[in-house]
Amino acid sequence: MTSQPSLAKADRSPNEPGDPQSGDTGDGLKAGLKNRHLSMIAIGGVIGAGLFVGSSSGIAAAGPAILVSYALVGTMVVLVMRMLGEMAAARPTSGSFSTYADQALGRWAGFSIGWLYWFFWVVVLAVEATAGAVILNGWIPAVPQWGWALIVMVVLTATNLVSVGSYGEFEFWFAGIKVVAIGGFVIIGLLAVFGVLPGSDNPGAGFAHLTDAGGFMPNGAGAILTGVLMVVFSFMGSEIVTLAAGESEDPQRAVTKATNSVIWRIGVFYLGSIFVVITLLPWDDKSIVKDGSYVAALNSIGIPHAGQVMNVIVLTAVLSCLNSGLYTASRMAFSLGQRGDAPKAFARTNARGVPQAAILGSVVFGFIAVWFNYQWQDTVFDFLLNSSGAVALFVWLMIAFTQLRMRGIILREQPEKLVVKMWLFPYLTWVTIAMISFVLVYMLTDETGRKQVLLSLLAAAFVVVFSLVRDKVRPRVDTDNDTDTDLDVDSDTVDA
Repeated sequence: MTSQPSLAKADRSPNEPGDPQSGDTGDGLKAGLKNRHLSMIAIGGVIGAGLFVGSSSGIAAAGPAILVSYALVGTMVVLVMRMLGEMAAARPTSGSFSTYADQALGRWAGFSIGWLYWFFWVVVLAVEATAGAVILNGWIPAVPQWGWALIVMVVLTATNLVSVGSYGEFEFWFAGIKVVAIGGFVIIGLLAVFGVLPGSDNPGAGFAHLTDAGGFMPNGAGAILTGVLMVVFSFMGSEIVTLAAGESEDPQRAVTKATNSVIWRIGVFYLGSIFVVITLLPWDDKSIVKDGSYVAALNSIGIPHAGQVMNVIVLTAVLSCLNSGLYTASRMAFSLGQRGDAPKAFARTNARGVPQAAILGSVVFGFIAVWFNYQWQDTVFDFLLNSSGAVALFVWLMIAFTQLRMRGIILREQPEKLVVKMWLFPYLTWVTIAMISFVLVYMLTDETGRKQVLLSLLAAAFVVVFSLVRDKVRPRVDTDNDTDTDLDVDSDTVDA
């Protein structure tokens, strides 16, 4: 295992953002994301298609107590984001938690979690492309599903290849639509709940539906944990803003703002919208499972064409997830390439500051995964899906362990950069580790969850072993001296 670089050395690495005035982040990427882009990426990052599509099964399993499931997972995500925000505000970088794990825990940790995270998102590309194709095929059946999946992937790949600013602009509008839709749903829904919405078909029962169909926990307290397993993966994506911050105008401000706002974002978009659904309708209303929780709620109010309205919103969420997934996978591949843990071509950028090879490499695997989904859905693609299923929890666990070490390194070498602090450190960090570990262990008691955990552990073990063997055979070359020479150039000369 190679020795761990201090932050003092790491500060002179190519990963460190450069002069925002020049538009260069210092590693070949361009600071093309505006503050409004980062703000909307932070807000919209927690709203995935899983919230719209998967919430109905959670409600059916836990009843009104699904609110507790969302609150527990939401709390866990808030704590993880606080830890990640602490590190990202001190050191914004396109590799985010993978880079921090590399510095704090060892090269094996950064390599492993970086590649697992990349793998997770390229599989998500296939899932979301297929989901979007189903909706589009329903509107225009003349184009086959695989054709729509191809079109969607090609368009968003082209968007990411143009510039980071074009990614940010697309995501700004995608996320904006999601935010407006959920915000409007919560406001209209609450008015209907209390019977003050003009023209509503729902009489408004107030809080009665929380207890009138078997109580608040109709299926027992254990159903809350079952609900946790069903909703936990819909929160994945909150961490994207810390990767994107490395290409923003003011990374530290963006990360700090995103970290501080994560509580209300989860409170409004997840807890708020689910609360509206289960107060508008009894939790066991058959339409929730049949039509989907949000469509059922809108239908109960009397919103015309509720199903098509929700299809438009879900499609937007799918496109947003695809757009961000491709961006995230490519930036992680770029960071791995910079550290010598991926092909060198991944670390190169073109004249527009775009890591073209990293994007194309990621999307090629995404295309292959889409093909697997159509050719061997129940075998090869099912394996890919399950072997990446628990990666989100592995990432969160690695962030927590990394923060335990990074806090000391930052305090020792750069205390002035500790502008965001994890609450009650280290106690809440250990509590978070215990929570994530409990979820992973509990997944082993569930048939679907067991398959995901075991196959994901198999994938993780393979990557870790590969990393350790590779590190023995080909140790990382220390380039500190070369880096010092590159970055000690007078800023006036650079600007010139």
